[in-house]
Amino acid sequence: MGWTLTTSLDEFRTAAGPFLAAHPAENTVLLTIVDRIDRDGPQVYGEAPPRYGWWREPDGAVTGVTLRTPPYGQRLGRMTTAAAEALARLLADGDQQPGDAGGGRAEVFAFARELERLTGRGWAVATNERLYRLGELTPPPTPPAGRARLAAPAERELVARWLAAFAAEAQVNVPGDLQADADRRIAAGTLLLWEAEDARVTSLAGASPAVAGMSRIGPVYTPPELRGRGYASALTAAASAHARAGGAAEVLLYTDLANPVSNAIYRRIGYLPVGDAVHVVLD
Repeated sequence: MGWTLTTSLDEFRTAAGPFLAAHPAENTVLLTIVDRIDRDGPQVYGEAPPRYGWWREPDGAVTGVTLRTPPYGQRLGRMTTAAAEALARLLADGDQQPGDAGGGRAEVFAFARELERLTGRGWAVATNERLYRLGELTPPPTPPAGRARLAAPAERELVARWLAAFAAEAQVNVPGDLQADADRRIAAGTLLLWEAEDARVTSLAGASPAVAGMSRIGPVYTPPELRGRGYASALTAAASAHARAGGAAEVLLYTDLANPVSNAIYRRIGYLPVGDAVHVVLD
């Protein structure tokens, strides 16, 4: 029983791949990160190699997964709190302590508390989130005038600006090259825009490629001056339909619990809560 850490993506997928695929909701972020690394290479998130880990029970079954893509923090997938505490003990003894951690609420709290006990490093909650799964998709009965469509290469400047604005507002890490990130998302067909009747683009929503039958919606962004007009609701519904058409059996999204408007929007179009997640910053 215990954790195995490696920098080999092949080893990780051989050992933990079936567990990742068996629990696509709880492992949604890890699945999309692994898929991106597989497509774009191990340095897509930074120069340091990614580190992967899996937890085995005494009977040999894998029941926990984690990864880190420096300079970003530790991402905890599905695991027990005992496995989360053991991961903290393993990382506390070396030079691999992360600056932040994210994942399921109980798991991340167990990890942060054990790391604090061992190292004295304090921690604070940066964001409280809720993971939702799409049930029956129910588009808004009276959507705003206009249509949803894929973002075009000529719109890379607008997309890059809105990706930056979303990251700043949501307090998430910004890619090093926003225009390259916009180009990648546009080329992959994973970004939709809402085009109003007057041809103005008013909102943006992403849907990740289907991995293990799972796609995650995000980012979703409407400029502040255009909010409250139904653009995000209509576009999120369209992005959800786009994800299902692309082969996703599970369509997921995270919301910030501090934003009651977005939580209400997603519930109205058919999303059901799965569980709470948290992102903590470590001193």
